[in-house]
Amino acid sequence: MTTPATPAPAGSPAQLAALREDLRAAPYTVDRVEQVLGPVAEAALHREQPLPADLATRGSEDPVATLLRVFVLGLPVSAAALAAALPRTGVRGVQALGLVGQGSRVSGLCDLRPYGEDQHTWWVASDLTETATGRALGTGHVLGVGGASTTLASWTPRPRVRRALDLGTGCGVQSLHLAGHTSHRVATDLSARALDFARFTAGLNEVELDLRAGSLWEPVAGEEFDLVVSNPPFVITPRRADVPVYDYRDGGATGDEVVAGLVRGMESHLAPGGIAQLLGNWELRSGESWQEHVSGWLEGTGLDAWVVQRDMQDVAEYAETWARDGGHRPGTAGFDGLYEAWLSDFAARGVERVGFGVLTLQRPGQDRAPWRVLEHLPSPTAVPMGPTVLAEVRARTWLALHSDDEVLSVPWSVADDVGEERVGYPGAPDPAVIRLRQGGGLRRVEQLDTLTAAVVGACDGDLSAAQIVQAVAVLTDVDAGEVKAQVVPRLRRLIAGGLMH
Repeated sequence: MTTPATPAPAGSPAQLAALREDLRAAPYTVDRVEQVLGPVAEAALHREQPLPADLATRGSEDPVATLLRVFVLGLPVSAAALAAALPRTGVRGVQALGLVGQGSRVSGLCDLRPYGEDQHTWWVASDLTETATGRALGTGHVLGVGGASTTLASWTPRPRVRRALDLGTGCGVQSLHLAGHTSHRVATDLSARALDFARFTAGLNEVELDLRAGSLWEPVAGEEFDLVVSNPPFVITPRRADVPVYDYRDGGATGDEVVAGLVRGMESHLAPGGIAQLLGNWELRSGESWQEHVSGWLEGTGLDAWVVQRDMQDVAEYAETWARDGGHRPGTAGFDGLYEAWLSDFAARGVERVGFGVLTLQRPGQDRAPWRVLEHLPSPTAVPMGPTVLAEVRARTWLALHSDDEVLSVPWSVADDVGEERVGYPGAPDPAVIRLRQGGGLRRVEQLDTLTAAVVGACDGDLSAAQIVQAVAVLTDVDAGEVKAQVVPRLRRLIAGGLMH
């Protein structure tokens, strides 16, 4: 395995404190970076086009522009400019931390950029991107904040819990989020280099982490957690000597066995009532449904499971995506060789499609049958999704523990973000289509029959659903038992999906 030539940054608490104060004073924040770059340059940088960002910061004496050039764009800056941007740390201090090289003009040795959410600003260290270095990534590359990590952070439920596990921590970004609602955090990774970056990121942001080296479940054998998050090495990669294996994406197993193994082993590492949130890929053969495939991972476990497939690619699309990853470009011999290797591997194993999605698992806190929901929902969702995930898990758990009569005994209300749509024909006594449309969360759309629409329309938190069912039966001259039989399954679905509460 090849690794980048430079070691990961490291420093004493005093050195990290000085750097932290400098970054705050700059201020090196997400909002300030957006102001310095402007919308065009920022969008281009997200597309891995650095020139507009170079032009936006070139010649600027703004400390944030200096920091962007050295730590994001990988461009050399004068030692004087860096000293002005980080006065407490100074050039020698930045060099001692392993963040920049030597000389009168210094270049960044790693990527260091602000990252945050509404209530927090953090700084995340990782290896410089391929855009910054102009070279293909090394197989030991430590990835920074990307699309997968932000998706996981958005979808993770955040109840206040005692023990949490960040499995496959990488640069440590998920652990930053965990710090706000957990008492003790364990972060693991197979890559010692990734753990070094996570240690630096945690120290810079004053987050305490129990860092452990090892593969998958090995570092936490025999332990249970209230919350597990994982952005695992889920990429399905050909097991051939001529295909590089990247620490941050490839788990060294055939097909989708890394994610399957995590799911199968999850039950023994979740405390009763504990929740796990992870990302995954799954490969599908001819005639195989993705629900059937992923359900096979859950067989023999007692886990509740809510799996949302967000995307599906044919094998060529998937191969193109990951052959490009790491710096290979279409039309080059390196790209074509990897592309062929992926296609040959899929063909040999009969794989036709690959799905991507988010898995939410829960170990039941009571003795009951687990609930399972697997659905394809590719449309945009609310950000963050974590509150919706937690609400749906709790709703589905409540429904699993309560009978139909108990469901009907509750005075339900329609959620505030849910609207009703009716489509009808002129002169028709009833609408042809009645839909409920959710404005937040997963933006679900549920079609209703007239009886269910009548019951739901009267649910305002005053009368119980049973009372409303009885009234609808009288008004429609339909037997109350028939109304109940028709309405209750749909009512359960609306409650589970967050359209009613």
